[in-house]
Amino acid sequence: MTRTEVLFEVRGRLGLITLNRPDVVNALTAGMARAMLDTLRAWAADDSITQVLVTGAGNRGLCAGGDIVAIYSDLADGGGATAEFWAMEYRLNALINNYPKPYIAFMDGLVLGGGVGISAHGSHRIVTERTRTGMPETTIGFVPDVGGTHLLSRSPGQTGIHAALTGAHLGGAEALYLGLADFHVHSDRLGELAWLLESEPVGGIMGRFASPAPESFLFAQRAWIDEAYAQEDLERILARLADFGARGIAAAAEAGETIGGKSPTALKVTLESLRRARGLSSLEATLEQEYRVGLRFLDTPDFREGIRAQVIDKDRQPVWNPSTLHAVGRDTVDGYFAPLGARELDLSDISTATHE
Repeated sequence: MTRTEVLFEVRGRLGLITLNRPDVVNALTAGMARAMLDTLRAWAADDSITQVLVTGAGNRGLCAGGDIVAIYSDLADGGGATAEFWAMEYRLNALINNYPKPYIAFMDGLVLGGGVGISAHGSHRIVTERTRTGMPETTIGFVPDVGGTHLLSRSPGQTGIHAALTGAHLGGAEALYLGLADFHVHSDRLGELAWLLESEPVGGIMGRFASPAPESFLFAQRAWIDEAYAQEDLERILARLADFGARGIAAAAEAGETIGGKSPTALKVTLESLRRARGLSSLEATLEQEYRVGLRFLDTPDFREGIRAQVIDKDRQPVWNPSTLHAVGRDTVDGYFAPLGARELDLSDISTATHE
């Protein structure tokens, strides 16, 4: 990491973190995650700092996710550096979730994948009219991680499964509805809010800045979403989406078409991940499960192929292996969740302190 990829400042009583790779929408690297983890630990023990704000440089977004170009290169060497990155990143996600001081995130512009991990586990999550957020991992032959399966498994009805399987980019209203955010603030007011946070507690001033968000598309479409995604397996989900599409519900038909083009393995493991996450008692337990699943994907062809098709060659024509849902059996899916033995990620040492 260069010294300028993430900036740390103390302004008054505010600890300010600025992701500073605007040319790549502040994509997160292992070095940035390590620096954030170390600094947040230090600030937690510093009584002169009463709250923390994370924001992104430039005008395109907070963070477009992990640096998947670096992951692509590492996969050719066995994925060891990626495994280390995820272990660090997930530890950071867990620390944010348990941070003993208000942790405020400006989720303006693009906030995808790893960007959700450093924002949506905070105590005060702010979206704007420019927000485009989501967990698009199935598009690159992977599964939602950074605690995304924990968050989306707790969204209303089946809306989280819809968001995870389609990998859709969602607006601020959808982020609020899914439980990824708390407040809607117009982007023009973020500068003033950041300035006031240097001296005033976030809880005392949010009422001056928060504004009503538009009604979520997901709320309006709950009937078909809940019925379709409650089906037992992917094959039945796609069949039900097709049924709704035949009845004239264009959004259901579009969702089915979108899902149908993604990695069959990633889809089946994503669905199982969210359903298992519903039964896990903590974010830490879910992150440990995601780490298990993620390491298994390092050994499969679809993850690297998905990155190639979407980011490297940009031909948008991935060749999935296996290529059909039928070829991904129950034993294969269950294998992604098997214990890792000595490679398990242990987050039991994360503080259980709650937000102030």
